[in-house]
Amino acid sequence: MQVIKRDGRVVEFNIERIVKAITLAMAQTPGGIDVDLANKIAASVQKQFEDRTQATVYEIQDCVEKKLMASSRKEVAQSYITYRYNRDVARKSKTKEVFLDIIGAKANDITRENANMNADTPAGMMMKFASETTKPFVDDFLLSNEAREAVKGGYIHVHDKDYYPTKSLTCLQHPLDKILKNGFKAGHGASRPAKRIETASILGCISMETVQNEMHGGQAIPAFDYYLAPYVRMTYKEEVQKIEEFVEKDLSKLYDAEIEDYIKKPLDGLKDEERYKQQAINCTVNRVHQSMEAFIHNMNTIHSRGGNQVVFSSINYGTDTSPEGRCIIREILRSTERGVGNNETPIFPIQIWKKKRGVNYLPTDRNYDLYKYACTVTAKRFFPNFINLDATFNRHDKWNENDPERYQYECATMGCRTRVFEDRHGEKTSVGRGNLSFTTINLPRLAIESAYEAQEKTGVKFALGKGSEEFMTAPYKKAVKKIFMQKLEQYAGVAARQLYDRYRFQCTAITKQFPLLMSGLWTGSEKLKPFDAVEPVLKHGTLGIGFIGLAECLTVLTGKHHGESDESQALGIEIITELRDMVKEFSDRYDLNYSVLATPAEGLSGRFTKIDKKEFGVILGVTDRNYYTNSNHVPVWYKCTAEHKAKIEAPYHDLTRGGHIFYIELDGDATHNPESIEAVVDLMDKYNMGYGSVNHTRSRCMHCGFENADANLKVCPVCGSEEIDTIQRITGYLVGTTSRWNNAKLSELKDRVTHTGLGENTIKGA
Repeated sequence: MQVIKRDGRVVEFNIERIVKAITLAMAQTPGGIDVDLANKIAASVQKQFEDRTQATVYEIQDCVEKKLMASSRKEVAQSYITYRYNRDVARKSKTKEVFLDIIGAKANDITRENANMNADTPAGMMMKFASETTKPFVDDFLLSNEAREAVKGGYIHVHDKDYYPTKSLTCLQHPLDKILKNGFKAGHGASRPAKRIETASILGCISMETVQNEMHGGQAIPAFDYYLAPYVRMTYKEEVQKIEEFVEKDLSKLYDAEIEDYIKKPLDGLKDEERYKQQAINCTVNRVHQSMEAFIHNMNTIHSRGGNQVVFSSINYGTDTSPEGRCIIREILRSTERGVGNNETPIFPIQIWKKKRGVNYLPTDRNYDLYKYACTVTAKRFFPNFINLDATFNRHDKWNENDPERYQYECATMGCRTRVFEDRHGEKTSVGRGNLSFTTINLPRLAIESAYEAQEKTGVKFALGKGSEEFMTAPYKKAVKKIFMQKLEQYAGVAARQLYDRYRFQCTAITKQFPLLMSGLWTGSEKLKPFDAVEPVLKHGTLGIGFIGLAECLTVLTGKHHGESDESQALGIEIITELRDMVKEFSDRYDLNYSVLATPAEGLSGRFTKIDKKEFGVILGVTDRNYYTNSNHVPVWYKCTAEHKAKIEAPYHDLTRGGHIFYIELDGDATHNPESIEAVVDLMDKYNMGYGSVNHTRSRCMHCGFENADANLKVCPVCGSEEIDTIQRITGYLVGTTSRWNNAKLSELKDRVTHTGLGENTIKGA
C-alpha cells in the first residue's frame, strides 16, 4: 500500500512508523511503553487497509486513534493526539518564522536574497510570501527524486526556483526594431509605430517593462544604437519641417541632406539653407539628449513585477558608425555622465560597449572618439561595461562592415554576464533569444568529498585546505583527481536532466501566457497562435549549467587556488574544459543549446558555504569565509596585479560561453583616470576575454551632491549631511545601498582588494 503524505508526496507504507509514534505517545503516560501492544495495534491498522492500494496519512492516524481508544490504554490515545498536534505545529513553525521575518522587515538572507528587490514594501512582502511557499512545492512535485536530493544535499542549486511553476523563461535580447516599426498591444491599449525619437525611447522602456512581467530574469536590447538611429533622422526631418513652416520656404532637399555628424554648433556666420540645416541639427540633438535622459530615468523609476522592483535592463551599443547612430551613442553617454534626478549615478540600464577593432577601438576607427568618451563615463559612473567582439569566440563569419544590419551578427550580453550567441537550431545571433533556465554545481563540495574518499583509498591522512599540498603524494593526487572528475560527471548529469525536465515543463505553456514575449519578440514566435504551445520556439533558448567556487575547489585538491599556483591553474582549466565537453555531449543528446555558465551567485554564494561548513567544519581557504568565490574568479581577497588576474581568468571565458565576466577593482578616484579604464579593455583585448567591467567606489551626498571615492564616507565634508549614497557592484549590476545585501555578499564586499599595475605599459596593438 502507498501512503499519500500531507504535502502530496506518495511513499510506501511503513508499519514501523506507526509503532514508533505509538511508543513515543506511551512514553508520555504513567503506564510507560508496551512494545507488544504497540506492535499489535500497528498490525491491526495495517490489516484494516489491506484491501486498499492507497491511503492518506490522515486516514491512518485517525485509525490509530480509534484503535488506541478501543485498547486497554485509552490514556495513550490522548497522548497520541497531542503528539500529532505538536508534530503539525513543528512542521509549520519554519514557515511561520520565515513569514514573521518578512512581516517584520528583518534584514536576513531570505529578505535580502536579491539586492535590487525591496522586500520591505507591501509588494515586496507579497513576492517573498509567494516565493518562500512556492519553493517547497517545486521540491515536492516538480523536481525528480535525484534532483531534489542533490539540491537538499547542497550539490546543485536550481536558480529562480520560485518561478519554476510559472513556466517563465529567464531573459531576452529584445529585437526592438519590431516594436518600433509595428507597435504592440499590452493590455487594453495599443502603441502605434514610432515616428520620432521620443516615442522610440518610450517604446523601448515599455517593451522591457512589459516583458519583465512575463519572465523571471533580465531584459536587454542588443543593438540600442542601430535600433534608435532611424528615429534621429525622422526627428531631424521634423525639425526641418518646422523651419519650413516658420520661414514659409520649401526646404525638402534638406530632408535627406548628407550630415557628417550631429553636433550642436552656433549659428553665427551661417546663412540660408546652411543655417536652417544646422538649426535642425541643434534641435535634433536637444531632443535626442532629452529622450536618452528620459530612457535612463524611466529605467530607474518604472517598476515592474507588482511594483516591487525596476526592470533588470541592459543595453548594448557602440558599433553603429552612422551619424544618427553616433548621435544616439553620444547622448546616452552624456546623459549617463550627468546622472539622473539630482545627478545620481543611474543603476539601470546596465550599459555595455561593444568594442571592435576597425570600428571603435583603434585611433583610426570611426567611433574611436566615442570609445574614449565611454571610458571617461565609466570612470565616473561604472557604465558602460565592455564586451569584446574581437574575442575569437565572439566573432561571426557573416559580419560585414558594409551591412546596415550587421548587428544581427554581433554578440550581445546581459549586464549580469549571461551570453547567448550560438544556436544549433538557427542563425548564430543574440537577437530575439535568451536563457531558459540555469542550475549551478557546488564544486567545493565535490572536491571535499573526493578528498576524503581519496584519503580513505590511499591511506594518506591530512587536514584539507590551504597549505596541504606538502602532504599530497602522487598516488593521492591521482586518486583525488579521478574521484573528483567522476563526481563532476555525476552531478553535471543531474543538472542536465533537471534542466531538461524544466524545459519540458516550460514547453507545456501556451502562447497567450506570454502575450508580448511570444508575439514576435522571441525568435520564431510570430508564427504562433494564442493557444499554441510554445514548444516549437523554445529550442532557440539556452540551458545553463553553472559552477561556483573553483578557487576553493582547487584549494582542496591542490592546497592552493589558481591565482597562486600554476599547477592549480592547469587543473582548473582541465576541470572546466571537462565540464565544457560534458555540456557539448548534453547538447547532442537532448538536441538543445546547453552551455557552461560562470555563475553570478548572489544569495547562492553563502548558501552552499553554510551547508558545507555545517557538515565538514571550517577548512582553511575553503569554508572559513561566509561565501564561495564566484565561478572561476580569482578570490576577491587575493592581492595581485590586474594583468595577473587577467592572465588567470582569461582562458575560462572561451570555456564558459553561457556567460562570464572579468572585473578589476580600482583604487582611488577613477574619475581623474579614464586611462585606467582603457587599460582594462586593453587587457581584455590582449588576453582574448569576452566581457569585463571596472569596479570602484562612488559616495555621494544626497543633500548637496558632493562626490568622492571614499567607501567609508559618513559625513559630507561640504554641507555636513549624513545622507550618503554609496554605489557598489554586485554580481554584475549596481546597487545604491548595501543595506539590501545578504550577509555573504557583505562579507565578500568587506574582503575585496584593489588590483594594481594598470597603465604601466601600452598593450594596444599587441
